[in-house]
Amino acid sequence: MAGPFCGMQLADLGADVVKVENPDGGDVTRQLAPFQDGESGSFVRLNRGKRSIALDLKRADGARVFRELARRADVIVENLRPGTMDDLGLSPSSLLADNPRLVYAAVSGWGQSGPYADRPALDLIVQAASGLMSVTGEKGGRPAKVGVSIADLSSALYATIAVLAALAARDRDGVGQLIDLSMYESAVSLAVWESGAFFTNGDVARANGSAHNYIAPYQAVRSSDGHFIIGPTTPRNWTAFCYTLGLDALLTDPRFIDGNARRRNVDELIPIIEAVTERAPMAHWLELLRGAGVPCGEIQDYARVFSDPQLEHRGFFAKIEHTTLGALRALGSPLRLVRTPPEIERAGPLLGEHSAAILGELGRTAEEIRQLMADGTVRAPAR
Repeated sequence: MAGPFCGMQLADLGADVVKVENPDGGDVTRQLAPFQDGESGSFVRLNRGKRSIALDLKRADGARVFRELARRADVIVENLRPGTMDDLGLSPSSLLADNPRLVYAAVSGWGQSGPYADRPALDLIVQAASGLMSVTGEKGGRPAKVGVSIADLSSALYATIAVLAALAARDRDGVGQLIDLSMYESAVSLAVWESGAFFTNGDVARANGSAHNYIAPYQAVRSSDGHFIIGPTTPRNWTAFCYTLGLDALLTDPRFIDGNARRRNVDELIPIIEAVTERAPMAHWLELLRGAGVPCGEIQDYARVFSDPQLEHRGFFAKIEHTTLGALRALGSPLRLVRTPPEIERAGPLLGEHSAAILGELGRTAEEIRQLMADGTVRAPAR
């Protein structure tokens, strides 16, 4: 997902993104359920705003077409194991030599160098190696990953930042560059609290359920009808929280006198809080705590999130048009640029949907395009 999610961000921001796919089935995401009329519901959303050329890079003619695209491109984003493009005769160094203004973003599991560089990588593998899984899940429980593909997605967002920075540098200096971006380093970079503790005193963070390892109370607590989240972390919020729950005595209890004390004694603190919160439903406590200005909230599943009134009010959800499926509902972009907002209109393309048009832009004649399709170098959708 790293390369495609980066490409999606750039497409949202107005880039003409050409997705180069294997003619034999295309991106593997096309084969992943759920399906609607044979099209992957995930693919058409993850690849919104892009054009598709189905191009066999293992054929000499296919590699030549790719090199022509690279000469005209501002940016290449690829998400392959190091050396794969070299094996195809399309090394990053040669593409950069052909087009000195090119920005080439190579997003790989471990980076282009180092003892792990040749290892295969998936989001799950990187989550495990990066420490993320060691701090996710219940205390003493089985290993658990973050629920979304955080290593893929964070590296995609870093790649987007790097591409935009490299384009700005090119505007200044006139020269592009290689971006060597690692999923592993992206995932490790998220350990802000954990690195602060370890580099200060050697403390190694562990999984702690919904609770924060360094702030308390900052976690889920029980009500009479389920769990809800509390976060009274500032002195003012802690005071308001205690008064709202009728726990005024906690304000002078030396075990909970400040944030550090509350963290040290959180195993004693939470049962005291839950002895009160278990007496009434969560809606009761959320209303009272919000009225007192205390951070708190529901734990929503995605069925509720995808119909959330705040998101609806903000117009977060998008309608995208697919060539065969028609109008589809999708997530929007959180980027709120007032003057130049993201444009999200077109769903992910059919495999090779734009092959002929892209080849035409490269100056190939209709006969040359027919020949490339006839010999299997290029594919277009069956109409």
